Amino acid sequence: MDEQIRLPQAFCERMERLLEEEYSAFLASYEKERYYGLRHNPLKRSAETFAKQMPFVLDNITWVREGYYYQAAQQPGRHVLHEAGAYYIQEPSAMAVVEILDPQPGERILDLCAAPGGKTTQIAGRMKGKGLLVANEIVPERARILSQNVERMGVRNCVVCNERPERLSSLFPAFFDRILVDAPCSGEGMFRKDEMARQEWSPAHVMMCADRQGKILEEAASMLKPGGVLVYSTCTFAPEEN
Repeated sequence: MDEQIRLPQAFCERMERLLEEEYSAFLASYEKERYYGLRHNPLKRSAETFAKQMPFVLDNITWVREGYYYQAAQQPGRHVLHEAGAYYIQEPSAMAVVEILDPQPGERILDLCAAPGGKTTQIAGRMKGKGLLVANEIVPERARILSQNVERMGVRNCVVCNERPERLSSLFPAFFDRILVDAPCSGEGMFRKDEMARQEWSPAHVMMCADRQGKILEEAASMLKPGGVLVYSTCTFAPEEN
């Protein structure tokens, strides 16, 4: 395994128990080059115009119609089209969550743990400016980043909040057609690119996250209309958190 990526020992032991004969392939994946993705913003231009104007070599991501792979050397985050909100740089796997949520124009939708805004802006693109999107983030600084990304992507039907889930649930009982809970987690899926996530990880941290997630999920469920759709997601492997 790459010397730059030192995985926590307790994490490795648990993953070996879970994966058994597939564990060696899991470890080997850390040696492989990661994939880079960006997502076309349909609120700014059509897919056809986007494909013609993009100065990068892009390949379609099969599980999301707005998603593309790009090569790291191209650095699309430094391009003026990024600042203009023509696209959002996002992990390819993260784009699958909104596909499952399947937001529709005219609905009331809540993204409860929304910063920095990747999934919020993807939901907004599917809503086509129709309906109500509420994007909430409990951490004030992250809520400001969320608001900036919502504005950059040209979203007009979104309210950005900086509230506790229990405060929102007291105001919006059985209100939303769809709710996304992309819950704060122990970040095991980020180990490959985030050294801080590796350093902060511990079995105790996993259990703390699981307890917090359960409380968030209870509040989210109380805000869902009967027959509505609630999608829960994390970027972690821990069974306790999933």
